[in-house]
Amino acid sequence: MLLKRLTEAMGPSGFEDEIRNLLREEVTPYVDHIETDVLGNLLCTKGAAGAWPRVMLDAHMDEVGLMVVHVEDNGLLKFRAIGGIDPRVLISKPVRIGDNKVPGVIGMKPIHLQDHDEQHRVPTLTQLYIDIGAKNREDALSAVQPGDVAMFATPFETIGVRAMKAKSFDDRIGCAVLVETLKKPRKLPFFAAFTVQEEVGLRGAAAAAYRLAPDIAIALEGTVCADVGGAPGHTEATKLGGGPAFTVQDGHTIADKRFLDFMISVAEKHNIPHQLRRVKGGSNDFGAIHKSREGVIGGGISVPVRYIHAPSQIASIDDYEHTIALVDAILNEIEAGGFTA
Repeated sequence: MLLKRLTEAMGPSGFEDEIRNLLREEVTPYVDHIETDVLGNLLCTKGAAGAWPRVMLDAHMDEVGLMVVHVEDNGLLKFRAIGGIDPRVLISKPVRIGDNKVPGVIGMKPIHLQDHDEQHRVPTLTQLYIDIGAKNREDALSAVQPGDVAMFATPFETIGVRAMKAKSFDDRIGCAVLVETLKKPRKLPFFAAFTVQEEVGLRGAAAAAYRLAPDIAIALEGTVCADVGGAPGHTEATKLGGGPAFTVQDGHTIADKRFLDFMISVAEKHNIPHQLRRVKGGSNDFGAIHKSREGVIGGGISVPVRYIHAPSQIASIDDYEHTIALVDAILNEIEAGGFTA
């Protein structure tokens, strides 16, 4: 399954080589041109000879991760976060480190040895370490080096009723939607950007948008979902199974009402479940794209993800499939002249 291959691949921000190679192999048969730019973005062109608005779809390849910064004399590894990670979700989680995917476990002083204050404080990253079973510093350095990155070792699996569990649905689920979109024929000038370093500042998208100069752009993303017990409605952000979510406002963007209304009308026309993303926090690559050159109209479409930026995340198969259907319908409407920039 495509999502299994994508979510299990390694690709923390700045280290997207493995996921980029996987995506290149996956999409090459379906595009007219493909290249990697200086930053590492994978840029694809499909049907670009037409006299239509230039449309860019974006999904970022990178995931949150960890970087080894020091090896202790006892062989334990100190690390820092790459992207936004809550230390509370890390303790005892398995990881894979570096190109050789060295197995390790994130550890902390056990509760039996903590004093009263330690037991009642939220742990910080400085209190955590990665244990690879090394006897000492020399033993550890034979397997890993400072600067190596780690990913969570979470296998993909389907669970429950039309649900799935994995790491990195943010944003491998957006990458999967974009791959499926590229498989379909297009008449309009269509550009797909699989971007780098979104989790550390929307960096790849800024360069990709400048290079591709789109008239219309849509960022495809996995987004926060907190529809759990005790959460007030407005803090749920999105609901699992409620359909793809449209961004109204986030940390970098206020949606262009013309394009937002257009996307909603397409969803309604085709009876595709949809919802609004109901929190301001966070952002996606459209926050950088819409400021490129003279400005770019467009928006964000997101798949709800519970426990986002955590080692194990939950998403809905229905939301994923409805997002693919929605993106296809929007592109078809643009081709038919239903929206012009």
